[in-house]
Amino acid sequence: MAQANPNMMQDPPEIRQLDESAVNRIAAGEVVERPASAVKELVENALDAGATRITVDIADGGKTLIRVTDDGCGIPAAQLPLALTRHATSKIDGSDLLNIHTFGFRGEALPSLGAVGRLTITSRVPGADAAAIKVSGGQVGTVRPAALRSGTVVELRDLFHATPARLKFMRTDRAETQAIADTVKRLAMAEPAVGFTLRDMSGGGEGRVSFRADPESGDLFDALHGRLAQVLGREFAENALRIDATRDGIRLFGYAALPTYSRGAAVSQYLFVNTRPVRDKMLTGALRAAYMDVLSRDRHPAAALFVDCDPMLVDVNVHPAKSEVRFRDPGVARGLIVSALRHALAAAGHRASSTVAGATLGAMRPEPAPGPARIYQMDRPSPAAGRAAHQAQAPGFAEMADAFSGRIVAEEVPETGDADTTPAERLPLGAARGQVHENYIIAQTADGMVIVDQHAAHERLVYENLKRQMADTGIAAQALLIPEIVELSEGDRARLLEVSDELAQLGLGLEPFGGGAIAVRETPAVLGEVDVPAMIRDILDELADQGESATLRARIDAILSRVACHGSVRSGRRMRGEEMNALLREMEATPMSGQCNHGRPTYVELKLSDIERLFGRS
Repeated sequence: MAQANPNMMQDPPEIRQLDESAVNRIAAGEVVERPASAVKELVENALDAGATRITVDIADGGKTLIRVTDDGCGIPAAQLPLALTRHATSKIDGSDLLNIHTFGFRGEALPSLGAVGRLTITSRVPGADAAAIKVSGGQVGTVRPAALRSGTVVELRDLFHATPARLKFMRTDRAETQAIADTVKRLAMAEPAVGFTLRDMSGGGEGRVSFRADPESGDLFDALHGRLAQVLGREFAENALRIDATRDGIRLFGYAALPTYSRGAAVSQYLFVNTRPVRDKMLTGALRAAYMDVLSRDRHPAAALFVDCDPMLVDVNVHPAKSEVRFRDPGVARGLIVSALRHALAAAGHRASSTVAGATLGAMRPEPAPGPARIYQMDRPSPAAGRAAHQAQAPGFAEMADAFSGRIVAEEVPETGDADTTPAERLPLGAARGQVHENYIIAQTADGMVIVDQHAAHERLVYENLKRQMADTGIAAQALLIPEIVELSEGDRARLLEVSDELAQLGLGLEPFGGGAIAVRETPAVLGEVDVPAMIRDILDELADQGESATLRARIDAILSRVACHGSVRSGRRMRGEEMNALLREMEATPMSGQCNHGRPTYVELKLSDIERLFGRS
């Protein structure tokens, strides 16, 4: 006997309208993912209210307390109940969802928070008395008088008490606190003129201030530079390049760090669109592509970049948390980021991160003594010994102690031009004074010394020269004796043929072959023998992921880098004085010569004051 299909029902299910409380809890699942999401929504509301100072108090990672205090415009007492209803907002009028100039606009945050926690809003507008309203588990109370000088205080206690199952998915208090701190720091970078304070109230008492950023003054870049120094640290600010470029109505500004100031993970990448912090895959990929030529795959750049454009050119209404955006023309935004960053890196010339010198000095510092050292009389030099030491340092000592001298004197560098030209020591990389271990050049500058890795430096110089030659003469294509036929889907075939002209400029010649196939007739000669189907599929994967492909260019650059490595000055070769000085001068004139092809520094600069401190002379 045939059994009835369990999916077939005799009576269709009844369609019911969910009650307001259930709707708000469902919305809270999209908007309030964790305590950091609640902090983000509340701080954004404070910024939209025109606040100049914002204080965030949390306890137990935000699970038991989140309190945001601001000095903004406030909410009138009569509108407090309306603020707790869904889709009620003062940010937009609903006529145009593309022309958005505020952080918030959905009108979902406050009712969602009230549905999953115990929420209290206390606010005061100028010229009126303060008022407060409470909501717990979706049940809204009445408006009552309150005491408040100005602005708004939003207090959220016992987050997810109405949905206890969500608490099981929360991470540790420390992890949630870290996520909140990261959220506050991102918003602090977006608004340098606003003061931010984050305080941990766990355990009671007045709490502990874990982050504080005072309002910055000055022009756009001065204020932003000061705020980045507060948030990301002085080292980032010292080693960051100023970025300011515009294309087709889109402006990119901010700061990007030198390649030698890189990180092992993408934890120092902050991207903003119209001051809104976003985590956009396309923008992150553009940042990675800009540093592709100066960083190895296991290193990540550090940057704080702001994309500013007409709100009509970008859609921020594609994600409930507003963390993703969609550009009308993503190619323009991506191309602007890549070109602006590469131009800034090239303009930096031979500059390398100052942290390289700091790490070098740290490695050179002697081990501290286990206790206070005693100086005995026998350790003190006698007057006769002191006079002998001074005589030994007088002129003529080098001639009488040649066997004990380790100094290598380079040939004198002739000065060129007028009589008042700058001597070699005053040039950025100074004048070569010697070579140690047949690999490191020691140069003297006006206020210190420079140690150059001759192989890494020359490798970069040869690589840049090869790229320049290829740009001038083009990439030679090698015709295949038998064309390679690659079977693709119709969509992949069409996507590949759209960029066939760009690929032809890189030496990859292809054409349709009927059906879903393409015929590859030429490959870049510099690559030699290649696995054509695998390369085509890599290009297609990148086209699907980012809209354009840098795979072929990356392979060509990798070959040039390998050629440069084999064609550069090898470690162990002794160099004459004029050769060392010629290398230093070429480094000064070559873009990005401060790091090798893999992002490692090519030289270390030590200031005389730092060297003197090593020997206790300061």
